[in-house]
Amino acid sequence: MNSFNTLSDLSVGDRSYRIHLLPSMPAEYKVERLPYSIKILLENLLRREDGYSITKDDIAALAQWNASAQPSAQVAFTPARVVLQDFTGVPVVVDLAAMRDAMMNLGGDPKLINPLEPVDLVIDHSVMVDYFGDNNALARNTQIEFERNEERYKFLRWGQKAFSNFRVVPPGTGIVHQVNLEYLGQVVMQKEIDGEWFAYPDTLVGTDSHTTMINGLGILGWGVGGIEAEAAMLGQPVSMLAPEVVGFELTGKLAEGATATDLVLTVTQMLRKRGVVGKFVEFYGDGLDHLPLADRATIANMAPEYGATCGIFPVDKETLAYLKLSGREESLIKLVETYAKAQGLWRETGSIPAEYSDTLTLDLGSVIPSLAGPKRPQDRVALSDAKTSFESTLQDYLDLSSAPDSKGRQEGNGDAHQLQHGDVVIAAITSCTNTSNPAVMLAAGLVARNARQRGLTVKPWVKTSLAPGSQVVPAYLKAAELMDDLEALGFNLVGFGCTTCIGNSGPLPEPIQNAIRKDKLMVASVLSGNRNFEGRIHPEVRANYLASPPLVVAYALAGSMRMDIYKDPLGQNKNGEDVYLKDIWPSQKEVADLIAATVSSERYRSQYADVFAGTDAWRALPVPEGKTYDWPDSSYIKKPPFFSGMTLSPPPLPKIGQARALVKVGDSITTDHISPAGSIAPDSPAGKYLLECGVEQRDFNSLGSRRGNHEVMMRGTFANVRLRNQLAPGTEGGWTTHWPSGDVISIFDAASRYREEETPLIVIAGKEYGSGSSRDWAAKGVSLLGVRAVLAESYERIHRSNLVGFGVLPLQFMDGESAQTLELDGEETYTFSSLENSPKAITVTAVNKEGDKKTFDMVVRIDTPTEWDYYRHGGILQYVVRDLAGKSTS
Repeated sequence: MNSFNTLSDLSVGDRSYRIHLLPSMPAEYKVERLPYSIKILLENLLRREDGYSITKDDIAALAQWNASAQPSAQVAFTPARVVLQDFTGVPVVVDLAAMRDAMMNLGGDPKLINPLEPVDLVIDHSVMVDYFGDNNALARNTQIEFERNEERYKFLRWGQKAFSNFRVVPPGTGIVHQVNLEYLGQVVMQKEIDGEWFAYPDTLVGTDSHTTMINGLGILGWGVGGIEAEAAMLGQPVSMLAPEVVGFELTGKLAEGATATDLVLTVTQMLRKRGVVGKFVEFYGDGLDHLPLADRATIANMAPEYGATCGIFPVDKETLAYLKLSGREESLIKLVETYAKAQGLWRETGSIPAEYSDTLTLDLGSVIPSLAGPKRPQDRVALSDAKTSFESTLQDYLDLSSAPDSKGRQEGNGDAHQLQHGDVVIAAITSCTNTSNPAVMLAAGLVARNARQRGLTVKPWVKTSLAPGSQVVPAYLKAAELMDDLEALGFNLVGFGCTTCIGNSGPLPEPIQNAIRKDKLMVASVLSGNRNFEGRIHPEVRANYLASPPLVVAYALAGSMRMDIYKDPLGQNKNGEDVYLKDIWPSQKEVADLIAATVSSERYRSQYADVFAGTDAWRALPVPEGKTYDWPDSSYIKKPPFFSGMTLSPPPLPKIGQARALVKVGDSITTDHISPAGSIAPDSPAGKYLLECGVEQRDFNSLGSRRGNHEVMMRGTFANVRLRNQLAPGTEGGWTTHWPSGDVISIFDAASRYREEETPLIVIAGKEYGSGSSRDWAAKGVSLLGVRAVLAESYERIHRSNLVGFGVLPLQFMDGESAQTLELDGEETYTFSSLENSPKAITVTAVNKEGDKKTFDMVVRIDTPTEWDYYRHGGILQYVVRDLAGKSTS
């Protein structure tokens, strides 16, 4: 349909495109005032108008977006494509395979379960840093990766063949977001429909929260749970309210000594303090004239850390320059420029800003060298204050534990060393955030060269690693003759993938690990990543700091957070003279000159020429046949129970009564706390299960790699070693108290006992519940444990949506109320009023062990009519299967 007569023609070169021209909208809507991101959503509705799921009124409501009003317009956003990584992608393909089985059981055509839009899965989360510090580390880690993950990779090869519109980028290529930025992203899509070519904005959702990195290229997209991604693949629009849009003005340019990492940590702190959860953030201002695309992508990558749905930049000359640099075709570059200018999506210096719901301003010249930690990305610390900050953190730890404030035991790991509190035991240049940025990567190489020339060495207790996000990185480091310097300091290539940042840091040397455990040492990691939540990086490392790649090298030289590397010498040269950080830090001109000399479009084209081919080991994997999956006996891939006994019609919503609290936690509980991705302890419920299955401990792999097996993931839910469940005071990890027995047992065992007793469960939480990764297992796991509702003060966007998408009721305390103000201790039983008629609030009745009743109202955080449909069906997957099966059999 074309109710607003926006369908028009656009000529680019020798080709004519059909487009929905935004400036053709009636003048009364003043489309030119709209933020860049709202314009993209508006085009999406105009192009998808069908009179049913998207009506003329829906389009008009969005076109009248008001910067000063609360969001009210419903948006049915249909992304042009979907991206996955393997930790989240494997369970997506498992669900799709199970949905095909369910379709057959309901009499439908299983082939209807198939992506309708392009889907790319990049295998990047499975490589672990088992070996490091030598030139064989990459080959050995890659070999182990294939040995551990062969079952998963065979399964993905089946999916690659069974589904159309589904491509797999093999392991060893790079990190999904960097591959997306450097190769997959188009900015403007082209599609032939019935003999006509259409052009429209490249948009996407991805099953990783850092999908927002692509916003740096002017592409609108964000992270969703695998549940929403599956629905988007199958033609279901992403249901949302038209967002508030916060404008972030950038002025000036970065000062000497400041990096893009320092900038993004500053932006993250500012936006998290302002409060942008569930909002769009849009960057504007003449400071963009001095901000390279890679720096923009670094800022956009961190949108989940500042809480926004996205952090988008407009298309301008820098966008075109990056497309050319990264090897895109000249015809695409010309299309992007012509289309953006025609649509009013093009930025020029001095452009009049759009209307925004709120604005912030940052002078880039005010940014100073920084870190973030010890456990949240938004906790920025000036480099000059890092030592003092760590000492304060250490004192808090000593006050709350029985750890001695003394040196650790004598350990020999190369050289004898008294391991101490604050020692840096992991220094990792890793993650899409920074390895996508040639400026900080070359700066790290120059720091290594300068340190090596002065005779400095990395401390022997530091586990060093270099895990780039794409193969372009070592190519330009070698061209700059810096790889030898990095390797001389132990920063050898360990893999191409998301390693330390996701928790795949691998084991610490045994003497180091023994010392940490024996003396309860608070040691540290420094990594160039985007996440440093508790228990994420390594279970033995309590303090984790995000830093730029050159600072990672500097801290590996220093070896301790209790040293002020801003003022204290990093070591001595051959003449015994002190060497300071300022002596080895490169200038901006040195870095810029190296970028100009070594980073070229030919290098990108060469590395991406055979991006889908893979190694000999990948190509040699056998590919299972069949439109449905023949589920083997596997500890990695198991048919999930989500569709067992499902009928074409959903059952009525049952009432939740006499529920018990399984977990009660405070603020800032992340999806890492709920569903950790790291190592599996042999004495944990997941570890015991694998041992019972005949899996030896050395083959446990990680919880992230086991997401295709619901039995493992149920047992891994709330299994983070740093979780502090208030229902089991004095414990740390996956423990709870079973009521009314009072037994302190594992959360999984308690959930199993409650299931036998037919007792529904709830979770009680504070603010920002579910922040962090877009981890659908944080919703799937609690659902399978029997959790029917979560009672929290506030939610992060993706996790709230995931809970609804898996049939768990998200409830929010009224303003000013909380578990504390209502004096809920978690021992009560909880009964909830009816959910019929889609109420905006319900009444909760809590009864304590003395029989005293307490009633209070809570907001029902099912935010849209479409979400209510999903919830009534028990989840989004059940809704999609029933919908497609009904159409197939009618």
